[in-house]
Amino acid sequence: MARTRTALAASAALAVTLGVCAGPAHAAAAAPAAPAAPKATTSLYVTLAGKSTKTAGESAHTAGCAQGRTGRSGVRVLFLGTQQGADRLRPPGTSAKSTKHAPASLVPVVAKHFTAGFAKCRTGGATATLALGVNNKQDGGAKAATAGAQWARTVQSAAKSATKTVRVTAAIDAEPRWSSPAWARAWVKSFTDATSTPLYAANSADGCPSSPKGANTCANKWTLADVHYVSTGAARTVHALPQIYRTDGIQARQWATISTWGARNGSGPLRFAGSMSQHGACGQRSGCGRTNNTPAKAWKQLYDALNSRAETRPVRLPTATDIRWL
Repeated sequence: MARTRTALAASAALAVTLGVCAGPAHAAAAAPAAPAAPKATTSLYVTLAGKSTKTAGESAHTAGCAQGRTGRSGVRVLFLGTQQGADRLRPPGTSAKSTKHAPASLVPVVAKHFTAGFAKCRTGGATATLALGVNNKQDGGAKAATAGAQWARTVQSAAKSATKTVRVTAAIDAEPRWSSPAWARAWVKSFTDATSTPLYAANSADGCPSSPKGANTCANKWTLADVHYVSTGAARTVHALPQIYRTDGIQARQWATISTWGARNGSGPLRFAGSMSQHGACGQRSGCGRTNNTPAKAWKQLYDALNSRAETRPVRLPTATDIRWL
C-alpha cells in the first residue's frame, strides 16, 4: 500500500511538472498571480447611415490614424450595426423602426481607409487586427443563414485592403436578448462555413449562471451550450472577446462558467482572445450605472475568474479593448 501511495505521488508530481491535468494534485495548484493588463486598444461603434463613400472614408482614415498614433498593437472591433435585408446595415443602438440604413458596400471602404490611416500614423511598429462586426438583432428581418454568408462575403471583400500592418477579420456581437438561439447559431455556422476568416465573438452572457452549480439556462431560452457555440464551439476560427462591463465582476464569472461547461461537456473551454469594456462609451453617453468598467479592471476580472478554476486557466489573454462611439 505504501508503495502504491508513493507511485501515485510521483505520478502526480510528474503531471504537474509537465502541465498535464492529474486530478486532485492539479486542481490543488494555486492560480498564478495576474500579470499587468495589456494596454487597451479602442473599438468603435460606427454609424454609416447618411454618409457618402467620401465622408465614410475620411472618417475611417481619421480613426485609423488616431489609433496608429497610440502605438498599441492588437484587436479592435468596428461595430457597424444590424443587418437588414438586401445587404444593408442599420446603425448600432437603433431599433427596427429606424429608417436610415447604409449599404454594406461601404464596409470595404471603411476598412481600406482605416487601414491606410493606421499605417500612415502608427508609432512604435504597432500592428492592428481590425474586426468588422455586426450584431444578432433578429428584428432586422434578415434570414440568419443568408446574413452570415453575406457578412462573410463583405469581410472577404474588405480584407483585400489588409497589409502587413493591419489584418482585416470579422466580429459578431451576439446577445441572447436580441435573437433566438437558433438564429444566432445559424448565423455563426453560415459565416464559418463560408470563410476561414477569424471571427471575434464580442458577445454578452445575458442571464447565464455565474457558478457551475447553477442551471444551464440563460436569457431568452438560450443555454450555456448556445453561448459556447457562438463564442468558440462553431469552429476553430471563432475567438471569444466577451463583454465585461459590470464593475461587480459577475460577467467575468458568467464567462468562466460558460468555459467550465465546455470543458466538462466535451466541447472544450472557450478560446479567449481577451476582454471588452465600454468605459469610453460611458464617458460619451449617460446611463451606464455600474457597467463602466475600465479596460484594465475588465481584463483583470476575466483573468482572475478564469484562473480560479483549473479547467479554464487560459494560456494567454492578450487583448483588452474598450469601446466608444466614433
